[in-house]
Amino acid sequence: MESDTLPDTGSPVSSSDFGFAFNDVNFSDRLLRIEILPDLPGSKPDADDSLADWARNRKRRRDDQLTNAIELADQREEQILNGNMPDLEEGVTYENQEEVVAMVEELPVGGEIATDQAGHEAAQRNEASSSMDYLTVQVKTIHISSPILAAKSPFFYKLFSNGMRESEQRHVTLRIQASEEAALLDLLNFMYSNTLPRTTPTALLDVLMAADKFEVASCMRYCSRLLRNLPMTCESALLYLDLPSTILMADTVQPLTDAAKQFLAARFKDISKFQEEVLNLPLAGIEAVLFSDDLQVASEDAVYDFVLKWARVHYPKLEERKEILSNRLLRFVRFPCMTCRKLKKVLTCTDIDQELASKVVMDALFFKAEAPYRQRSLVAEETKASFRRFVERAYKYRPVKVIEFDSPRQQCVVYLDLKREECVQLFPAGRVYSQAFHLGGQGFFLSGHCNMDQQSSFHCFGMFLGMQEKGSVAFTVDYEFASRTSPSEDFVSKYKGNYTFTGGKAVGYRNLFGTPWTAFIADDSPYFINGVLHLRAELTIKK
Repeated sequence: MESDTLPDTGSPVSSSDFGFAFNDVNFSDRLLRIEILPDLPGSKPDADDSLADWARNRKRRRDDQLTNAIELADQREEQILNGNMPDLEEGVTYENQEEVVAMVEELPVGGEIATDQAGHEAAQRNEASSSMDYLTVQVKTIHISSPILAAKSPFFYKLFSNGMRESEQRHVTLRIQASEEAALLDLLNFMYSNTLPRTTPTALLDVLMAADKFEVASCMRYCSRLLRNLPMTCESALLYLDLPSTILMADTVQPLTDAAKQFLAARFKDISKFQEEVLNLPLAGIEAVLFSDDLQVASEDAVYDFVLKWARVHYPKLEERKEILSNRLLRFVRFPCMTCRKLKKVLTCTDIDQELASKVVMDALFFKAEAPYRQRSLVAEETKASFRRFVERAYKYRPVKVIEFDSPRQQCVVYLDLKREECVQLFPAGRVYSQAFHLGGQGFFLSGHCNMDQQSSFHCFGMFLGMQEKGSVAFTVDYEFASRTSPSEDFVSKYKGNYTFTGGKAVGYRNLFGTPWTAFIADDSPYFINGVLHLRAELTIKK
């Protein structure tokens, strides 16, 4: 009888073990006839294949199918032009062998075939396959229960609810490639027993592909969970991210792809250490790395430079490079965290669409101009966003905000914020450096230290100003260090001085707050406001 069971709803039918009924005529109401088309030599998977072999075979099959589709399309076009377009059998698909071909048919009494190795009898008994009699088609038949399959799969539910006439001799024909045979049989077995006989990585991937094709969500979830529990490697992570888009978009496979992205992000979080390896990653891999908040880079400027370098290596043609940057990669660059000097270069970069470049730079500048409370609000709003623009990464050099003046004297005001957690990690002898900023054409940086007070022999917090470039240019700078202090939360001057820089030098104060480290870092410290230490440095070139 016809099944009206809704597919895969979590009902007892979809979760019970009916393994005893698999391919048993006593518990079946239909016959599934599987036509197995031969693969090209070397494309059929082997049980002992590695993941690399599996990926190569899948790519070869995909390329062969694309080539065949193009050839068939060309042949049809030529036949149409010549007026020799043949009649096509209904229900037979030639363009893409990976598409499911299903036909509901009536067999004459005694017409069932268990296995037909040569394929000649199948060609004689099935007129729907007459157009393919030049191939050696293997045929297998399996007794199936339509309620069980319909409960697991919307594909089979729709197939069995398609207005078929009642008949004990009815059977359904599926046409697949030889490379899909083992996976389909494992999938059918799973739909009865909720388990798989083979759990090697390549077997699970084959079944996952079949489960996607035949819409068996429970099996996709099962395969995804087993694959996720296997040891992850760069090879397997990249393979999972390169699965067909229909699989990648499935909720049941999302935990697997998330785990693959997290593995790659953790593996390559230090881009400078693995630069060549990261440079050779495919698009899906580089996207996973760039998404991470834990990326250990000097600054967001370095992320931007690396994205351009990767795009130029993988997409040498300018138009293709512009497209991939605009549509895929630049959304991972956090432009508001970049320096203004680098943002100026973004506007003149020929690799980026000028309209897009103007937009991202304007958005970045507007964010930098926002009040601190508004910036914190924007960061909090995007913690669960698909792409993050405002959240700072684990930069080796902390971002700074700079206000520059050209007259009446060359001067700049630099703001550096350090979280309490960052300061705690400095003990007992750590240092944290700011990103570079410029004054009078020279590069400078700020640094915070945990060091020993030479007079009292206790740990304390120190702040220093250094010149980046080494050279013969020398000029004198007046500088002042200040910090926001409770309860007023205004900036209070802590140290003033002047120094003649000659390049590669640093000057500052070892105990900026005149207090031991324990008091500086304490929960009731007046120097941390909402968990953040706000530092300011004013620099003026002395004439």
